[in-house]
Amino acid sequence: MTTSTPAMPGVRPARPEFSSGPCAKRPGWTPENLKDAVLGRSHRGKPGKAALKRAIDQTREILEVPADYLIGIVPGSDTGAVEMALWSLLGPKPVQLLAFESFGKDWVTDVTKQLKLPDVEVLDAPYGLLPDLTKVRPDADLVFTWNGTTSGVRVPNGDFIAADRTGLTICDATSAAFAQKLDWAKLDVVTYSWQKALGGEAAHGVLILSPRAVERLESHTPAWPMPKLFRMTKGGKINAEIFEGATINTPSMLCVEDYLDALTWSKDVGGLKGLNARADANFAALAAWVEKTAWVDFLAVDPATRSNTSVCLKVVDPKIAALPADAQADFAKKLASLLEKEKAAFDIGGYRDAPPGLRIWCGCTIEAADVEALTPWLDWAFATVSSELTGA
Repeated sequence: MTTSTPAMPGVRPARPEFSSGPCAKRPGWTPENLKDAVLGRSHRGKPGKAALKRAIDQTREILEVPADYLIGIVPGSDTGAVEMALWSLLGPKPVQLLAFESFGKDWVTDVTKQLKLPDVEVLDAPYGLLPDLTKVRPDADLVFTWNGTTSGVRVPNGDFIAADRTGLTICDATSAAFAQKLDWAKLDVVTYSWQKALGGEAAHGVLILSPRAVERLESHTPAWPMPKLFRMTKGGKINAEIFEGATINTPSMLCVEDYLDALTWSKDVGGLKGLNARADANFAALAAWVEKTAWVDFLAVDPATRSNTSVCLKVVDPKIAALPADAQADFAKKLASLLEKEKAAFDIGGYRDAPPGLRIWCGCTIEAADVEALTPWLDWAFATVSSELTGA
């Protein structure tokens, strides 16, 4: 039996970087953009602190963060920012956690196995679905991801959070920031990493605190030892310097300059509205292809909950879907590997803990034309790997 080889598409995406983190750099980026970085100087000196303060101020402007919320740059990427919040704020109230993808499940581990809090409820759901949001309690602290980076599922809005809540909301927004409208009035802690949201260089997290979160910090002393990297108070009061350009440990000023460059670009493309529109356009280009393509579908079941950034896809072709789970996973890996070999798409394999499939970043630093150029390659890769599998 001979194997037919599908015709290879003639045009590759101009930028095949569709990784979900670190994400693609902004269009037009070059290392020359970082020439003004404060290098070889202390980050606590005037130039260093000024650059960090600019990053905080421009973050507030672009994300439209309320004036009375605090913004700090912290170590450990988004993970560090979330864990600072969990270890510093939880304890006084019952805790609920929404777990519908791998990172949300990581926060469950922190709270149940590390902090070992006694009154914890996990509201979970399988990949592709949201938990029952009607079970969220206004009297409990809530920990959740706004956008499930590894499931392609997001909360549609903040309506499930009570305006008169007595608990705090701790929101991991790392793949939602700069692409989705966050409901600040419903959020007390918001975290993200700029390497995920804007394609910046990694290792730094951003931590945003509401006045209610600050009040908790100043009134609650955790029962466990607090590592230096997590300490946000001095003498029972918020350490304001952290939110004015000082950092707990040494940041990379080259990474900070890269973030400033991305923020300047964000303003040039229309601020938050423009960034959201870019992500929506990228998602629309991919969704139009999914709609007409029989072999693939979204992992997210409900269209209202589908992410416009970390778009997760599953192979639904009957021949592939009938394979054992390990064979399906191998098929998906071959798709991603072939696309990478042909330099049509880099790093689009599904997350290791998620169901087998593809994950394509459609955030604001991606161009819709590149998404459109990618889709024929996805069809080509599927046909090629399928023909190798079936021998026809």
